[in-house]
Amino acid sequence: MPASPGLRVAVRALRSRNYRLFFTGQSISLIGTWMTRIATSWLVYRLTGSAFLLGAVTFAGQIPAFFLAPIAGVWIDRWDRHRTLVWTQALSMIQSFALAGLTLSGRINIASLIALALMQGLINAFDMPARQAFVVEMIADRGDLSNAIALNSSMVNGARLVGPAIGGLVIAAVGEGYCFLIDGISYIAVIISLLAMNVRPYHHRQERKHVLVELHEGWRYVTGSKPIRSILGLLALVSLIGMPYQVLMPIMAGAVLHGGPHTLGFLMGASGVGALISAISLAVRRTVLGLGRMIAIASGLFGAGLIGFGFSRDVWISLSLMLFTGFGMMQQMAASNTILQTIVEDDKRGRVMSFYTLSILGIAPIGSLIAGTLAAKIGAPATLIAGGAAVLAGSAWFAIRLPELRRHVRPIYAQLGIIPEVASGMQSASALQTPPEA
Repeated sequence: MPASPGLRVAVRALRSRNYRLFFTGQSISLIGTWMTRIATSWLVYRLTGSAFLLGAVTFAGQIPAFFLAPIAGVWIDRWDRHRTLVWTQALSMIQSFALAGLTLSGRINIASLIALALMQGLINAFDMPARQAFVVEMIADRGDLSNAIALNSSMVNGARLVGPAIGGLVIAAVGEGYCFLIDGISYIAVIISLLAMNVRPYHHRQERKHVLVELHEGWRYVTGSKPIRSILGLLALVSLIGMPYQVLMPIMAGAVLHGGPHTLGFLMGASGVGALISAISLAVRRTVLGLGRMIAIASGLFGAGLIGFGFSRDVWISLSLMLFTGFGMMQQMAASNTILQTIVEDDKRGRVMSFYTLSILGIAPIGSLIAGTLAAKIGAPATLIAGGAAVLAGSAWFAIRLPELRRHVRPIYAQLGIIPEVASGMQSASALQTPPEA
């Protein structure tokens, strides 16, 4: 069929058995994860009606990454990443079952919600960088790395589309506790997929330095590379100012748009549709060239979407804006991840991805707390508008720096053979004067 070659390109990373197992198990587990996210937000809002406590619970779930992610990256560069993921998924399953038990028994309160969110945050500080760094070990062909990252984004956002929609219906029908229970059960799928993999035996590095020495080496590597530090800087800005919009979604759905849990589910689902479209567009790409420009464009689209959503008072307009918001946010995150994974040195991959985790999960809790505090004073819509404007400014800053970043990335792409004309010495002198897009 004519579409077959394009489809093969879009899913080429699935040729690797280990990645195919991971993709299947994680796809099931992530649906439960998104159900838990929407259920937690709605439960906090139902129990307290407080924008500040919505931010506080999210803060508790993300702040461990701020303190632990960089050190976790050092350990992940030392540990068996496959075994690490088995442990983090098992601990996450226990956390979800504990949350379900307390909620279904009627003993849940804000204190226990914060404690369990803190527990999940501790797990995520190790899980996220380990998962990102393990991707390259799951694929047989290194050339499929960018596709695997794009498929990861598709997987996350497919679940983001399905999970909140199902979660909203489950909450309306039987309550939040069953969302947590389903999430706990869903972890079994990813644990089985990890145990079924055939992975090469892990070889410990013979020479190890002190943890703080290796942490400093990772920090110098990140800050010494203009492309890496610029990408992570924009990610940190978006995480601080833009991503906390999710904390305010229950308020927007309930108080501003006058809906219920189903409205929240549809809004999150619409954002998931936009993010899924973004991930699919990245999956069908054959090269990483041009992703630098896409980071700037996607960040601007995300900021504009937040501003429009803050002004909207109509459900249908808000749903439409969530499509653009979800697309922009995921495009920026996934494109950033792809470039970082492409240019980073293998022996520093865990540490770089830990700073990637810090830029997203570590910075976001501070933003969640700021967003919750601001929303309590000036309202959720005004908070979203201000955040969107700041993200737009960050997008403009990155776009201005882009030509310089391309000059730094170009030699790495040439060495990896991503620019085949340069790698083979066949590019004309005139073409050499025009740097390709990062």
